[in-house]
Amino acid sequence: ELNLAGHCIPSPCTFLSSQIEVCQSLGIKVLLSLGGGGAGAGRGPILASPEDARDVAAYLWNNYLGGQSDSRPLGAAVLDGIDFDIEYGSNLYWDDLARALSGYSTAERKVYLSAAPQCFFPDYYLDVAIRTGLFDFVWVQFYNNPPCQYGTSTGNADNLLNSWSNDWAPHPGVNKLFLGLPAAPEAAPSGGYIPPEVLINQILPVVQSYPKYGGVMLWSRFYDLNYSSE
Repeated sequence: ELNLAGHCIPSPCTFLSSQIEVCQSLGIKVLLSLGGGGAGAGRGPILASPEDARDVAAYLWNNYLGGQSDSRPLGAAVLDGIDFDIEYGSNLYWDDLARALSGYSTAERKVYLSAAPQCFFPDYYLDVAIRTGLFDFVWVQFYNNPPCQYGTSTGNADNLLNSWSNDWAPHPGVNKLFLGLPAAPEAAPSGGYIPPEVLINQILPVVQSYPKYGGVMLWSRFYDLNYSSE
C-alpha cells in the first residue's frame, strides 16, 4: 500500500518525481516513511523473518532508492532514505531491515535511515533497531504520550526534559536526536503542544546543551508553516 497522506491511492505518484528532485537540489533530504499511526491495531506492518526483511529492503531499494524497477511508484526520483515510524503490528526484525537497507549505502550515495519512536522509553517497536546505531536521525515523538511530554495545560516541562535527559540523550544507539513536537494543538489530540515562545525560551536552551541534539521535528506539514512563522 502506498498512502502518502491519501494523495496517491490508488494511482501512482510519478508526478511527484520532479518535485522531489527540486527539494533535493535545495539540499533537502527526502525520505519515505514506513508505518504510521493510521493503520489501526492489528493491521500494522509485519516482517515475517530476517529473510523477509531483506526482501523488503530490496523492494524499497529498487522501487524508491537507487535500484532499478519498471514500477517505481514515485517515478525516476531517487529518495535519500527510509524513515521508520512503526506504531502498530509486530516489533520483530526491524533491526534486520535497517541492516539490509544500510548495506545498500556506497561511497557515492548514502542510504539515510531515520526513526520516529514514541517518547515512552524504551519504544516497544523500534528500540532494538535503534540500538544497531545505524539510524542517522532519531526524532522522538514527545506528544500524544502524557508520561513524557510537555504539559500543555499546566506549562510543566519536567516530564519532557526528564525523558530527554535520562532516557533518550544517553541512548547508545542514537546518533542525532531530534525533539519531535506537534506544530499545533490539533496535531496531537492527546497533548504535547508547546507554544513557540516557550520552546525558544525554556526548552531549547536545555536540549541544545546535549551533544547528540540534532534539531526539532514538527508534525505535521499541514500545520508547520504557521508554527515556523511564529
